Amino acid sequence: MASTISLLDEKHFLCSLCRDIFTNPATIPCGHSFCLSCLCRYWTRHQSKYCPNCKRVFPDKVDLCVNHILADVSTKYRTTRPQKPADEEPVHHCISLLSWWRRRLKMSLSQNVDIEQMIQERLQKIERLKHSLELQKNSYLKEVRESQKVFSALVNAMEKSHKAVVSAIEKRQKEEETRMKTLLEELKDEVQELRKVAAEPGSAVLVPIDQSEDTEEVVENTAPTLCISEMKDWSKVALETDPCVGVTRRALSDIWEKIKVEVNRLTKSAELKRLEKYTVDVNLSAKTAHPILCVSDDQKQVRHTDKLREVPDNPKRFDRVANVLAKESFSCGRCYWEVEVEEKVEWNLGVVRQSINRKGKFTVCPANGYWTLGLKTGGQYIANTSPATPLALEPRPKKVAIFLDYTEGRVSFYSAESGVHIYTFTDTFTDRLVPFFSPGRLHAGKNAAPLVISSSFCSI
Repeated sequence: MASTISLLDEKHFLCSLCRDIFTNPATIPCGHSFCLSCLCRYWTRHQSKYCPNCKRVFPDKVDLCVNHILADVSTKYRTTRPQKPADEEPVHHCISLLSWWRRRLKMSLSQNVDIEQMIQERLQKIERLKHSLELQKNSYLKEVRESQKVFSALVNAMEKSHKAVVSAIEKRQKEEETRMKTLLEELKDEVQELRKVAAEPGSAVLVPIDQSEDTEEVVENTAPTLCISEMKDWSKVALETDPCVGVTRRALSDIWEKIKVEVNRLTKSAELKRLEKYTVDVNLSAKTAHPILCVSDDQKQVRHTDKLREVPDNPKRFDRVANVLAKESFSCGRCYWEVEVEEKVEWNLGVVRQSINRKGKFTVCPANGYWTLGLKTGGQYIANTSPATPLALEPRPKKVAIFLDYTEGRVSFYSAESGVHIYTFTDTFTDRLVPFFSPGRLHAGKNAAPLVISSSFCSI
């Protein structure tokens, strides 16, 4: 066998990296072989696992081991390869040495170029990170200033409202004290009159209002009199002991309205505009659509057809509820998209876990992997919590904006036209999340309009 091996061309036993006979050769999945140490150095230098010959890329985890058969054959070839004639050996040795130095020089230059490129890439990365840090600091500072401005205005408004409440209470208190003082004076005057009558000799006579003049004359001649018509009916006079019921609540309600106005102003003027830069391209997945739904060719619209279509069944397809998912899924970062709902009377939108149950019955709630907002028949908006949270929306949104902040664990909904914040789910996400769409039932054609995903998007 040794003689047979010696007849083979030497190129079959050479590592293409060091150009020498294999030492502990390793064969990678594409079929090419290299010295184990040469291949490890090559992958470390390039920070990527790919074949130096065919450039095929491999996963991060590649099990490298010595090809013992090739190692044994290479060792035998090293010891049995044919020797050159003596007169040719010095020349051949010089040529081989020169070729070896050329290869080493070429490899060295290539390595130096690679290293220099790696250095430049890292220096550029440092500059980009520094620039990002400056932008981040500016964003923090801007947010602090904006929050200081807003909260100062709200604090001033609250202090002003509080002063107005206190002033109104004090004014009413003074009015009541003045009224009570007048009543007390009247009571004291009547008490004095009654005492005078009681102090006169004889019997005091209280004259009714409708008594005749003849009777009055007789009474005047017999005893001191006191006319009842001049006396106040004190049974109807009372002092309210708790006059301030609801005063603070009404004042706080006014403040709350101002806060809501300010929140909506911030959402439209600042927050929603800043979220739009996270817009992603969302496309519907026909493979997940319930058979009664029809997905448009451009994968941007879905509508209820009221007729079951013949479609292949697969584990990803909803089989009982008329839902459909997007092709895209997210496991990090921030994502924003908008859906037109203007002509709809029933719908559900949001995000779901990629691993949700799509067969049979299930409850739509965060515990089951659904973070969605919906419009029920009759015009009631709800957040699909457990139990559902009713929401008051005026005016009705024509387009709903969905913002997913995976890292922070938030799914927020906005009215895209008015900028009004509708609702935010807060949770901890561990699975990939997928945009979710349900156009609702037809309702005798009243809900035939499709849900439409806004097609414009920008890169993140």
